[in-house]
Amino acid sequence: MAESLNDNTIHCLICATKSLKLSLEKSKALGLALDRAGPRLEEINQRLPSLRAAVRPIRAEKDALVAVGGHINRAVSPAGAVLKVFDAVHGLEKALLSDPQNDLPGYLSVLKRLQEALKFLGDNSGLAIQWLVDIVEYLEDNRVADDLYLSNLKNSLKNLRELQNDGERALLDGGLLDAALNKLENEFQRLLTEHSVPLPMSSSSLGKQACIAPSPLPVSVIQTLQAILGRLIAKNRLEKCISIYVEVRSLNVRESLRALDLDYLEVSVSEFNDVQSIDGYVTRWGTHLEFAVKHLFEAEYKLCIDVFERMRLDVWLDCFAKIVAQAGILAFLQFGKTVTESRKDPNKLLRLLDIFASLNKLRLDFNRLFGGAACVEIQNFTRDLIRSVIDGAAEMFSELLCQVELQKHTPPPPDGSVPRLVIIIIDYCNKLLGDGYKSILIQVLVIHRSWKREKFQEKLLVNEVLNIIKAIELNLETWMNVYEDINLSNFFAMNNHWHLYKHLKGTQVGDLLGDSWLKEHEQYKDYYATVFLRDSWGKLPNHLSREGLLLFSGGHATARDLVKKRLKAFNEAFDDMYKKQSNWVVLEEDLRERTCQVIVQVVVPVYRSYMQNYGPLVEQDASSSKYAKYTVQNLEKMLMSLFQPKPRRYGSFKGRQPSEKFNNGVRDDLRRIASSVM
Repeated sequence: MAESLNDNTIHCLICATKSLKLSLEKSKALGLALDRAGPRLEEINQRLPSLRAAVRPIRAEKDALVAVGGHINRAVSPAGAVLKVFDAVHGLEKALLSDPQNDLPGYLSVLKRLQEALKFLGDNSGLAIQWLVDIVEYLEDNRVADDLYLSNLKNSLKNLRELQNDGERALLDGGLLDAALNKLENEFQRLLTEHSVPLPMSSSSLGKQACIAPSPLPVSVIQTLQAILGRLIAKNRLEKCISIYVEVRSLNVRESLRALDLDYLEVSVSEFNDVQSIDGYVTRWGTHLEFAVKHLFEAEYKLCIDVFERMRLDVWLDCFAKIVAQAGILAFLQFGKTVTESRKDPNKLLRLLDIFASLNKLRLDFNRLFGGAACVEIQNFTRDLIRSVIDGAAEMFSELLCQVELQKHTPPPPDGSVPRLVIIIIDYCNKLLGDGYKSILIQVLVIHRSWKREKFQEKLLVNEVLNIIKAIELNLETWMNVYEDINLSNFFAMNNHWHLYKHLKGTQVGDLLGDSWLKEHEQYKDYYATVFLRDSWGKLPNHLSREGLLLFSGGHATARDLVKKRLKAFNEAFDDMYKKQSNWVVLEEDLRERTCQVIVQVVVPVYRSYMQNYGPLVEQDASSSKYAKYTVQNLEKMLMSLFQPKPRRYGSFKGRQPSEKFNNGVRDDLRRIASSVM
């Protein structure tokens, strides 16, 4: 029994011990829980004032709060929708701040969503605000909240409404749309710049460009530019696009033209003094202008239509006008105006006709490309240039005859050659009536007469040219009588009659003058050549007379002295004539060679025979070189070197009274001498 009691006691102690341990563990857990709950309770304690403040404005009874709940939900729902869209806008930010080049179609799609969202916000924000205003008024009317709370709500709504009404400050997207549009503008410029490549041109290759240049941009690029424009235009960015387009394309045209070396376009009026440079400049100008209009400007015209007009934008012509203006079309026209304002020069009339021909060739292109109101400055400048060219050309042509007549009183060239006036005028008349200029000159004169309400007939042009040739003939007659040396006068006549014959035969002017006129001048040349040779070189052989000379086997002192005397006279006459005529000039090579050959035939055979027969008489003398001064070979070489062209130097001459040179006897003598000598 005692053992049984002890066992029960021990069992009870064990159970008590376990119970105490369990209680301790629960106490510890509770202590830990209380430790953790302390900060939370402190947090709750700190939040209670704010909760009280939040609840304090609502002082209505439960029934009133239930009634106002529905009104609040109806007002907050539109505002909640607006907030959702606003959140969606910010969700597009990452895509819109990326580079459009990576995926332009995707970028444009996202941008479209942004614009639609912003339109929704713009259309519905005001409505949401008005609903909120209405619920605040309801709360105020039903005294659901205190006055301070309602006042704060009213101020917030007032600020929202002011922001909505102020378009510049209502940045619902935080500036995201402007940033995206700026990126699109940059992409627009990048595409244009990368695909705007100057034509690889040079002045030497212009003639090979026979066809109009193709579109300078691929179709895919044009379509992309149009897609970008479609987005930018919607936000009033068209002017910026035009500015970018004009800047890039005009720069590209200028780069294409730069390879042609157009520095001459900037030549001033005072610099137009060298005739040759004017000729070269005008020729290049016509080629370059045609290239610029038919290739560069034509391509820009079509491209403006492709990019802008096909999007139903009426700005394409203004855009084109700005491009050609910045590319330098006015510089081309100003060059033509500079030529018209330069000093009058013998070749200026032809240069004016060249300018007119170039402009007339491009007339249809000018009317089509620059015919719109946007190109009014180009139109006015072109009209002024054409009028200046026509007036200047008509005036210079009408003055030609007067200028030729005035030159009658100037001295002829001292070397007996063809006066520069004769060379220029004959060449002028041939060109004016030739295939290259006749039709152009007629067109210019027709237009000029039409401005005066007068008619022009082709015979007026022909008669004017023939009168100019007749004036040249009269000038030659006058100039012949100016020379004091009759031999130089005949030499001058020979030169000029041959020039008239040679340079008019086979030409339009020569055909109008007729064969008899040409043959007459050919005969005049023959006559004066014969008279010149007879009265100058033809007298030299007379100094080598054989009269009184008898040769014996041993020779005689008398014969030797006579040979010396005659050789000395020959040498003196030859030296004097050679010195004088070595400064005379025959420009025409065929006439110069033939004249020298005739002089050689007149002088050299006589001299050779004389020296062969009588030269030994003086060659044995100690002073033989004084008399046998020239070998036959040297004499012939000297004579064949006569009349070579030299730089012209004009002097003054004393005139003598004109005399009648061509009576019937002289004409007969001309035919006889010409047939026997020349």
